Amino acid sequence: MLVSNIFSLLALASLVVSSPSASRPIPRKEDMRLVKTSEDDPGVWVTEAEKFAKFISKKINFVDITETWELESLAASEDVAMREYRASFPSGPTHQSVAAPLISLLSQSNMQIWAGALTNFYTRYYTSSTGTLAADWVYNKVVSVASANPAITVSKFTHSYNQPSVIAKIPGTSGASVIVSAHFDSTSSVAGGRAPGADDNASGVVVILEALRVVALTKYKPGNTLEFHFYSGEEGGLLGSRDVMDNCSSPLLPQDVRQRRKPKHCTDVKKGIKVKALVNQDMTGYSPNNVIAIFTDYVSTPLTNFLKTLVPVYTQLPIATDVCGYGCSDHASAYSAGYPAAYVADEVIADSSPYIHSAKDTYSTLSFPHILQHAKFTIGFLVEGSYF
Repeated sequence: MLVSNIFSLLALASLVVSSPSASRPIPRKEDMRLVKTSEDDPGVWVTEAEKFAKFISKKINFVDITETWELESLAASEDVAMREYRASFPSGPTHQSVAAPLISLLSQSNMQIWAGALTNFYTRYYTSSTGTLAADWVYNKVVSVASANPAITVSKFTHSYNQPSVIAKIPGTSGASVIVSAHFDSTSSVAGGRAPGADDNASGVVVILEALRVVALTKYKPGNTLEFHFYSGEEGGLLGSRDVMDNCSSPLLPQDVRQRRKPKHCTDVKKGIKVKALVNQDMTGYSPNNVIAIFTDYVSTPLTNFLKTLVPVYTQLPIATDVCGYGCSDHASAYSAGYPAAYVADEVIADSSPYIHSAKDTYSTLSFPHILQHAKFTIGFLVEGSYF
């Protein structure tokens, strides 16, 4: 039964992607964006101003599929059974002795300094001039911390807007990748408003930046390639992460589709890049319940279950679980691309920061001892993941 279901799904993938309905959508007029708010939503064309007014300002989850429409065909071709079949993870952590020396090198003060620098930008909104400057800051800081290990590569992943994403790679020996990610853009609920974006998401950025610094400093040699993705444009509908994941197409996509991608990041356009796991962290510094929240919708259940075993081993915090809905953060892009993805944050939705998407999401609201716990978790995951 399982084998026949798999072949049915593969056949469906070919039909969906090659069908006329998968052709590139045509906007009603130039400079319009196609956005959707659920899996079943066919999407609506809006201007950038309408996108902000109707979705961003009202804190409604949405995905902008204008330039990544092929991911929708791929997402429709895979169901939970296929995702569960393809993903397999250990029953728990087994490399604590390797991770412990790295965790001991984590610096809370580094994360405080970097968060201060990020929140000093008036806004990091993806279409703003200061958002472009923030991308330059992220790139330069990633290059700086990665320079301790000449084997690490750092690149900008350019998009249709003027805020590139940044990707650092520590090469492994397996030909597969394990990814940690966070978005660095910010937004306000008021057009052109101040958006320091402290918890959302300077806090997540400094976590993976500090993890990168430690693995670079120690010249850690992973089995799987370790990637650190700093995404732009998340607040605009997961723009940066969808572009990266669309570019790194799942092997389920037909070869002719993959060949059209002309990849800027993937290493093998004919096979796609093999991503064994992606863990996204979006908001790590505001937690009245002092927990690590693991979300359970639009994620890989096997990977999520594995992460639940890491939290009590690598942190001193309890686990809370919740759901966050369609398109709530960048893990959804990897999930749509068919990769095992998970989402970790600082709180459940009901108790998350009331200040996000406003001028009040400031440095002073952050708990750096809590952010440090996320950094410990991240090192633990990277070490364990390097052995997947």
